[in-house]
Amino acid sequence: MTKKDDFELQNFLPYLLNQAAEESSLAFQSIYKDRYGMLRTEWRVLFHLGVYGKLTAKAICERSKMHKTKISRAVARLEDRRFLTRERDADDRRQEYLELTPAGRAAYVELRGVAMDYDAKLAEAFSEGEVDILRKLLTHLAKL
Repeated sequence: MTKKDDFELQNFLPYLLNQAAEESSLAFQSIYKDRYGMLRTEWRVLFHLGVYGKLTAKAICERSKMHKTKISRAVARLEDRRFLTRERDADDRRQEYLELTPAGRAAYVELRGVAMDYDAKLAEAFSEGEVDILRKLLTHLAKL
């Protein structure tokens, strides 16, 4: 007879957070994928540049907590689509600054509107106070 494992996977916070993240991102994912053929890392790079302006890939890695290889691939794909440009730093040739092109800016503005609407739709499942608490708790967890 085998002993029942008392570990409750369904209540394990990392598991719950991953499940919530995956489920809540599926509808938004279909929009940026269907309209622009983008992968998750590509829209995240696009949004970092849209929100913060000119950045290096390293800065995006640090802000997004994504691996540099994934960022590098996303940058290459966005550049191929002419959504961003690269500009070498005159003083440090190893450094490249990334910036949205007009086409990249237009895609960002459109997807930002969709993201804001989607965020509001997700928030409807909670009271205003619950949404505030959820955002604070998730922000706190992200900084641990």
